[in-house]
Amino acid sequence: MKRFILVLILLVSVMVIGSLLSRIPVGNRIAVLKVEGIIIDAEPVIKKIEKAKKDDSIKALVLRVDSPGGSVGASQEIYRALERFKDSKKPLVVSMGNVAASGGYYISVPADYIYANPGTITGSIGVIIEHIDYRELLSRLGVKATAIKTGKFKDTLSPFRELTDEEREYLKKTIDDAYGQFLSSILKYRSKKISEDELRNIADGRIMTGLMAQKVGLVDGLGNIEDAIDKAKELAGVKEARVFYMEERKSFLRRLLGAKLPSFDLNYYPTMIYYLMK
Repeated sequence: MKRFILVLILLVSVMVIGSLLSRIPVGNRIAVLKVEGIIIDAEPVIKKIEKAKKDDSIKALVLRVDSPGGSVGASQEIYRALERFKDSKKPLVVSMGNVAASGGYYISVPADYIYANPGTITGSIGVIIEHIDYRELLSRLGVKATAIKTGKFKDTLSPFRELTDEEREYLKKTIDDAYGQFLSSILKYRSKKISEDELRNIADGRIMTGLMAQKVGLVDGLGNIEDAIDKAKELAGVKEARVFYMEERKSFLRRLLGAKLPSFDLNYYPTMIYYLMK
């Protein structure tokens, strides 16, 4: 029993030491950065990307994407941060997990190489803005809402009234503009893999598997996170590089309690447009 406990302590010690050594910025390292869940707050991800860019020991970045998308602005901020990372001439490889759709695909586009699992759900290229109408419910409750506004569009998407035809038209123009930006961002990096006509033919919000996405040119290869890490090492020319996961550091108490961030609700952002799988 004592021998078992001693071996267990030794194994745990080796794991802890190995984790600490991987964080030391010396030698050659491959950084792995995870983007998980709905993309709404880009700042923490951007800070890590910038850190990977400036750290001379990090020779390549693997972006692990497991996201159904998120807001247009946040997705574009991460996309731009990855473009800035590429200015360092360090390779960027994407590994898609369960889902990398809409905004999740958008942030993957700047990569030098994109891996997806055969069953990864990706695609869903498009833009969405939602409107909820509570008028009938409020009427039954005897509740009326009044808005004092400075312009006819100021309360557009208010849940207390129906959209006008003029509002529908201008909202359509708005999301069409964001949609055009999405397509242009894809073609900037993947025009050799897929033509604009081919892209427009499939960019109608449809989802597809990783295998389907590879066939149409949205991803480069089929593989998992280890394949992506190997590709990053190959592109950087550092076969023996250590792997470093850029995870958020949590206090012992947070790890013990398993604290999680509050859940995200689209209803908190009624006027925001999204690259989001629905």
